[in-house]
Amino acid sequence: MAVPPEMTVLNTTGKYIMSKRLSDDTDELLRLQGLGWFKRRIIKMGTLYLTVRHFTDDAGVEHIDILQSLSGLSDTDENRALDWVPRSHEDDTFGKVSSRSRRIRVDEVENEWLRTGWTPDTEEHGLVFTQAESKQEDNGTNWVADQTWGFEMINGEKRYVRHVFFQGPNEEKITLRLVYDYQGTV
Repeated sequence: MAVPPEMTVLNTTGKYIMSKRLSDDTDELLRLQGLGWFKRRIIKMGTLYLTVRHFTDDAGVEHIDILQSLSGLSDTDENRALDWVPRSHEDDTFGKVSSRSRRIRVDEVENEWLRTGWTPDTEEHGLVFTQAESKQEDNGTNWVADQTWGFEMINGEKRYVRHVFFQGPNEEKITLRLVYDYQGTV
């Protein structure tokens, strides 16, 4: 389902479900992140729900706090402060990860895949750019995932979308588009 036409990247608060029909297959990316076959099957069969709270704190720092739930089986908090400060995070799926996030103008994004396809309002207000990194000593594998978040027009509907550029442990490169169905307000 499309997001409301007035929604912009300045406030993405809402409930979403990842669209399996419109999103790219994540299996190879998950394999390169060190997830075993059984866990990848559970993820593939499950439904990913996001509850997003997008706000600016008293210090003027923009935050996007996300509760991810996989078919009610497991919940993970993905809390982002858009200040480009590296923060460590650990969860059952990806182990220990260091990530940082910021808002960035589309023309400042170096990677073509990450900067193309966005709606005019996303281009106007800038993308959310995140970078997550796993280290060999923490998880048994090295990888880096850059993402841009915003809105795209897909089949005539404005959708919340993430572009992913993934670099695997042996220099593998994967690009993915993750598309979300809007489910309403929080």
